[in-house]
Amino acid sequence: MAQDFQLNSPPTDGITNVTFGANNFLLVSSWDSSTRLYDVANNSLRAKFDHSDAVLDCSFITATTALAGGLDGQLKMFDLNTHSETVVGTHNDAITCVEWNSEVNLAVTGSWDKQVKLWDARARECVHTSEHPDRVYTMGQVDEMLVVGTGGRRVLVWDIRNMKQEAQRKESALKFMTRCIRCFPNKQGYVLSSCEGRVAVEYLDPSPAIQSKKYAFKCHRIKDEGIETIYPVNTIAFHQRYNTFATGGCDGFVNIWDSANKKRLCQLRKMPTSIASLCFNQDGTMLAIASSYTFELGDMEHPPDQIYIRNMTDIETRPKNM
Repeated sequence: MAQDFQLNSPPTDGITNVTFGANNFLLVSSWDSSTRLYDVANNSLRAKFDHSDAVLDCSFITATTALAGGLDGQLKMFDLNTHSETVVGTHNDAITCVEWNSEVNLAVTGSWDKQVKLWDARARECVHTSEHPDRVYTMGQVDEMLVVGTGGRRVLVWDIRNMKQEAQRKESALKFMTRCIRCFPNKQGYVLSSCEGRVAVEYLDPSPAIQSKKYAFKCHRIKDEGIETIYPVNTIAFHQRYNTFATGGCDGFVNIWDSANKKRLCQLRKMPTSIASLCFNQDGTMLAIASSYTFELGDMEHPPDQIYIRNMTDIETRPKNM
C-alpha cells in the first residue's frame, strides 16, 4: 500500500480546513468559495456546496449533516444526502471558526466581529453571544471544554455548559500571533502554535505540580549555511487514541510529537508547499494533509492546492512508552 495518495478534484484555491467524519468521509473548506465532501475510501468527490465568498472553516454535525462559515459571515448547514442547505445565522464579519459540540448539541462559531456564538442549528437561532476585545482566530474543543484564541495573544477557556463566565483567561506563552489551538483528547490541556515556529503545551489544572509540566518548543525551522528560516506553524491535529499530535508548517513538513516525553516521533516527507490543515481520522490510521500555499510570502507562483491522505502506522503515532 502506498504511504500517501492525492484526492481527486481538490479545491482550486487555498484550503482552509480538512476534517474527517464517520466512515472516512472528509469535509473540506477553501478560498474557492466551496465546501466539499470526499469519500476517501473511493477517492471521489461526493458533494460540493457553493458560497458567495471564501469558506474559512467547516465541521460535521453527523455523518449526513455539516456546517461551514467564511468571509460572507453566514453560518450554513448542509444536508449531505439531499445536497440542500440552510442559513443558520450570521456574524457581522467573517466567520473564522466553526465547531459542532455534541455535549450540548449546539454549533459554536468565532468571528472577526470579536464574538463567539452558540447556535441551535435546527431552530436557526443564536442562543448565546460572548463579546471580546479582539478578533477570534482559532478554536479547539473536546466534550464540554472549549478553548478560544483571539488577537492580543489571549486564550479563553470555557465549560460550554456555562458560557456566562470563562473558566480560565490566559495569555499565550508564545510571543507572536496565535495560529492554531487544539485540545488534548483527555481534556488535560491544549496545544497552541504561532506564526514564528513555536508550539506551546499548556495544562488547565492550576496546581503548581501540573503547571510545572507546561513548556514550549521550537519547530518548523530550517537551517541552511548558518542561516535559520523560521516558518509559521499553521495547524495542529491530535491522534484521538494516543494523545500524540501532528503539526504542519509553511516549511511543507508534517511532524508527529509525543508531548508527554517531549519527543518528535517522526517527520513525514516534504510536501510541495505550505501545510494549511491537518486531521486524523477517527481511529488514527489516516492523516489528511492540505498542501496549500498560505501566502506567507505574498502573491507569487506556487504549486497547486492538493489534499494528501497519508496511511499512518503505530510506529509513527504511538508514544514510545506505550
